[in-house]
Amino acid sequence: MANVAKVYINGRLIGFHDNAQELTKIAITARREGALPKETNIAFHKDTNEIYINTDAGRLQRPLIVIKNGKSLYTKELQEKVENKELNFNKIVEMGVIEYLDSEEEESTLVAQSEAEITKDHTHLEIDGAAILSVISSMVPYIEHDMAGKALHGDKMFKQAIGFGTSNYKLRQDTEGYMLYYPEKNIVKTRTMDVLGMDERPQVQNFVVAIMPYYGFNTMDAVILNQGAVDRGLARGCYFRGYEAIEQRYPGGQRDKFEIPTEAKVGFIEEEKYSKLGMDGLVNLEQEVCEGEAIIGKTSPPKFFEEMNDFGAEQETRRDSSVIVRKRKDGFVDTILITEGPDGSRLAKVKVRTVLKPAVGDKLASRHGQKGVVSYIVPEEDMPFTVDGIKPDLILNPHSIPSRMTMGHLLEMIGGKAGAASGKIIDGTPFNSTKREVLEQMLVDNGYRNDGMEIFYDGISGKRIQGAIYTGIIPYQKLYHVVTHKIQARARGPVQMLTRQPTEGKEKEGGLRFGEMEGETLVGHGAAMLLHEKMLEDSDKFVAMVDEESGLIGYRDEIRKKNITLGGKGGKMYPVEMSYGFKLLLEELKALGILAKIKLVDKV
Repeated sequence: MANVAKVYINGRLIGFHDNAQELTKIAITARREGALPKETNIAFHKDTNEIYINTDAGRLQRPLIVIKNGKSLYTKELQEKVENKELNFNKIVEMGVIEYLDSEEEESTLVAQSEAEITKDHTHLEIDGAAILSVISSMVPYIEHDMAGKALHGDKMFKQAIGFGTSNYKLRQDTEGYMLYYPEKNIVKTRTMDVLGMDERPQVQNFVVAIMPYYGFNTMDAVILNQGAVDRGLARGCYFRGYEAIEQRYPGGQRDKFEIPTEAKVGFIEEEKYSKLGMDGLVNLEQEVCEGEAIIGKTSPPKFFEEMNDFGAEQETRRDSSVIVRKRKDGFVDTILITEGPDGSRLAKVKVRTVLKPAVGDKLASRHGQKGVVSYIVPEEDMPFTVDGIKPDLILNPHSIPSRMTMGHLLEMIGGKAGAASGKIIDGTPFNSTKREVLEQMLVDNGYRNDGMEIFYDGISGKRIQGAIYTGIIPYQKLYHVVTHKIQARARGPVQMLTRQPTEGKEKEGGLRFGEMEGETLVGHGAAMLLHEKMLEDSDKFVAMVDEESGLIGYRDEIRKKNITLGGKGGKMYPVEMSYGFKLLLEELKALGILAKIKLVDKV
């Protein structure tokens, strides 16, 4: 019984077999011949002597070419038939030349990357090296030269990049949208980009990048931009924000109305805020609007029925329910749409366009996880320059490269430079890319150094910079993390009704939360006065009158000239500073039937 293997199907033990390897071989052969479904996976675990057969849905599988007796089943004859369109992919899978493996079955295989590598021990062959990677990963040129963690970082930022994502943006009514003004094709491409048509919808711009420090401005991950390049449209985009309002109908025949609200309306802000509205209650196209200004003027009937006036007629006071531009979302009116809602009532949609000019604090990233925030935009005349007068668009800190080991970034820079100099598109497909030696020769043929280095002169002093600077062309992505949408500051402002603490969130003019852990750091530093200021003075300071005898919070009745407390005898009262949140806790404890008392002692 020691050699008997357990057989599991979809995780359930269904029996035993005395020759596990033979059973595995029979099952795999049956799958290749079509006797078992192609989605079945059979994995034999030698260490535990168990066979796992998986047929359930949702498993990730990938195709591999089968190797038999040290030879690939995908022969030259088959390849010719595929090229002549006599065979297709599905037919080859049916023939058992290609099979789909899941991660569990892949554990017991030895996969060769190319035909030249095949030995008698190999069981499968990769269709293409890039097939190991996901769709996004295979769009990063030279990704096989990057550290895995940074490659994943680069992948994540693909999804955050501003590009030309949709050609019908004028018709679309998204709540939020972004667009890059001058997207460019990639000089270094991968074959996946061609399959997906990335050149038709680009999301990058090709930057001339120099890897060097610049007067300490690009410390750590900060990057420096050239003001001249920014003025010419580098990394410039726009943000779309959609607003909508509906003329709602209410029971009793009342309804909302698009119009310019007058001062008689409840909730009227101030006349200037409605100055951009036309007679129909809507702004005009390409009208500049600022935060707090009304873009859809609307009035609504009162929430509650009004009382009769002296003459017995009902006087209706309508309230203002206009749609205003959100905080820090100034811009120009891009599109206006008027249509009907599901119930036949008028619906207005207004889209506001905000130009996003690169500013200090905006985020840029290459496709290799080299993300950085703009720390300084240098006047063009102060930028370092080469003998040919070329000034970089972006300066990257040299310390960004060694610790992250993103050699793919350096290769893409040299590839972009070689491609731009020779007027060719470079193939950067992972595992099948243009070799470094070829790129170096292209640079030499076009009069550049083969190592990608350039001699630079300081734009401020005019002196030659010691040492050569690595320079090249690489696509950079402008991410939608822009400083104008994130900046938040508050001195004083609204507070929550229940706790009397400052509100939360940028839209509500909230503060930044000084929480439990931040308070602990001040305790650790012994900064008692700062702790007191942050947790009390800047938050919800409250002075309560506390009865010395009963320990309960009360108040002073100035009319009767006596102190009043709940159930107390009205003894001597003292003002006590506390957080309003603490006072609220005492009230809530009373509601639970717990009478908490405050014991007063003299200050030491």
